[in-house]
This record gives sequence, C-alpha cells and structure tokens, in this order.
Amino acid sequence: MIHTFTDIGAKLAGPSGIQELMEDLGQALTSDPQMRMLGGGNPAAVPGMQALWRRRVQELVAEGAALDRALGNYDPPGGNPQFRELFADFLRRNCGWDVAPKNIVVMPGGQSAFFYLYTILAGNSAGKKRRVLFPITPEYIGYANQTLERDCFSAVRPRIDECEGNIFKYRIDFDRLCITDDVAAVCLSCPTNPTGNVISADELGALRRLCAHHGIPLILDQAYGMPFPGAIYVDWQPVWDQDMIVSISLSKLGLPGTRTSVIVAHERITIALANMNAVVALANGNLGQAILKPLLAGDELISLSQNVIRPFYEQKSRTAAAVLHDKLNGRADYGLHASEGAFFLWLWLKNLRITSADLYQRLKRRKVLVVPGHYFFFGLDEPWDHSQQCLRITYSQDDRIVREGLEIIADEVIGLTT
Repeated sequence: MIHTFTDIGAKLAGPSGIQELMEDLGQALTSDPQMRMLGGGNPAAVPGMQALWRRRVQELVAEGAALDRALGNYDPPGGNPQFRELFADFLRRNCGWDVAPKNIVVMPGGQSAFFYLYTILAGNSAGKKRRVLFPITPEYIGYANQTLERDCFSAVRPRIDECEGNIFKYRIDFDRLCITDDVAAVCLSCPTNPTGNVISADELGALRRLCAHHGIPLILDQAYGMPFPGAIYVDWQPVWDQDMIVSISLSKLGLPGTRTSVIVAHERITIALANMNAVVALANGNLGQAILKPLLAGDELISLSQNVIRPFYEQKSRTAAAVLHDKLNGRADYGLHASEGAFFLWLWLKNLRITSADLYQRLKRRKVLVVPGHYFFFGLDEPWDHSQQCLRITYSQDDRIVREGLEIIADEVIGLTT
C-alpha cells in the first residue's frame, strides 16, 4: 500500500475548496432532500432549453448513424474536425471574430481546459517561476488548486464602489495592478463567478493593451457570457484576437453532463492543448459536440440565449435580490453586488462578527447550502477582512426553494452584523 504521495499528488489529492463544494453538493443531493441548494453552479431547468436538448437527442436516435458515430468512435484529441469548422464559422458570423478551425480546440469541460492552460503557462520555466495574475478578486473557486506547482497565482484587490440601495460593485484597481516579468498570463471570468460582475469595455480595453505591451495572453472565461449562454444583463460586446484566449462552455446552456468546452486561441495554444488532451484524456466526449453541431449552422443558439436564457436568469436575479433587500434593509449592515450576469448573488455582510465559513456551517444546520466567500480570494499577498464577510448564493433553483433559503439566510445574519 502506498503511504506517501508525491508533492504534486498530495496537492491535487488533498482537500480543496472546489472538492469540498462538490462533495457537500453531492452528499446533500443524495442524503438530504430537505436541503435548499443555493450553493452550486448548476444551471437551472430552463424549459425552452430542456425541450431543445430532448429534441436533439431524439433526432440523434432517429438518425441512427450519427448516434453510432458519437458513441462508438474516438475523435481527434482537439475535437471533431467538422465541429471545429462549424464553430469557427459560427464565431465569424455572430461575433465578427477572425477565427479559423486552427484557432478552435475542444476540451473535456472548462475545468479541465483551465487545468491544461495553467499547466502550460504557470510554474517553473527555465529556472524562473511564472504566475497567472487575476486582475480582480474574488474569482472562480475552481481555479484555486489547478496548478501543479505551488504559488503560481497572484491576485489584485479591487476597488469597491458603493452605490445607493445597498448595492456595490467591484472594479479593477489599475493603480494596484502591476504586471511584472514573472507574469505569464492575465485571467478573469466575465460575467464573474462568484459575483456576477461584468467589467466595462474600458477596463477590458485597458487589460488588452497591458497584456499586448507585455507580450502575454489575456484569458477570458466566458462560461456564463457571450456568445452563449448569454446570461449577461448589461450591454457587452464579445471580443477576441490572437493575443487572447477565450473559453466557451456548453455547461451553462444546460449541458453540464456532456463535459464539453471550447477554447479559442492562437494555434500555438490550441495545438498544445490538443496534445495535452491526448496524453491526459485521449479524446473528448463526442455527445456534446454531436448535440450542438447542427445548431451552429443557424441562429437558434443566439436567439435562445437572448430571448430565453437571459430573461429567465435576469428575472430570477431580480426576484432573489428583492427578497434579500426586503428582509435585510434596515436590519443588517450589508451590501449586494450589482447583478450583471451569471447565476449568483454575492452578499457582503459588513462587520460580520463570525467568519463566512462559520456562517456557512450555521446555515447548513438550517438546511441551506451556500458557498462561503473566503474560497474565492486566493492569490492575495495578505489577509483581507472583506474575504471573510461574503457569501455566494445561487438563484438557479426553483423560486420557492430560493425564497425559503434567502429568508433563512436573512434571519440568520440579522444581528451578526453591526
């Protein structure tokens, strides 16, 4: 029996924020049907999208040969060639991007894609440690443990703009942002998981110029954004050039079980990712590509993103925010991040007298599962009290469950802030 793991093995096999989140979600789903699940990132059951996926599966079954190919063959490790051609054409038509199939690589889910990206970009290179810089924090919990080596991330504290009505917004603090020689890439999600923050066109332009000046890529995670699923509630134009790496996922369209994502990048990056995929996973799952392939030729995905997905989540966001404001306003010292996209509310409990981790446990005992905010502040050089005062709350569940959970959260936190 092996008693000692390698350093890398211990890092990957040990506890982590994303592991604890998924473990708690899985246990609650299977063992506690009364748990109000306000903690995960699972997409909602959007009726229009569910109908589409049922239709596409039925079409695959009816076609016969197409389903046989999807289930019975390995595709190249970079993805189905026809899918890559269709996807490049889809991006040219709908986003105006100057892309070719060589700029497209299919990955077995966004989580794996970022593990591959961070592995090729961050760590020791020619005797020098290279890091990925997050220009604004908090950021996605799933990034935190993905590098094979330690201390490969750094993050920049944001500016906090406080607005009327207990609303606040994080903004990139360009006075703090410094790209040093050891920074290999800059990365952010937009809309941001966990906060729903959408950076402005000016902020994005400034980041692109900084990265171009330093000759490093800007990685933009569009899991919730453009061109689909379009869960973004402000005007925002998707951009890409050869100096950017953009991640697009099928998960938030309603297909998380297919574990399929697409990276759009310079061919040096796409070739490297495909080669890594051959070593680690051999090939991608075919079903997600087969389901999506005929939809790339028309405008149905764009129409559904704009007319079904966006209004569905935007209404749920407004409804959930209204519940919290109704229950907390005048009773607790709090702020709610401007909800500009994604599937989450980000609640700041100012002067919270316990940590967000302790609050998480208290809520869990009351059958409400959220995600404590401290997990999302990785990469900072020094402690920050703010990181212990926040919760990520999803509003993707049934409206009744969301309301019940929010009312319990409000009841629990009243009196815990001063």
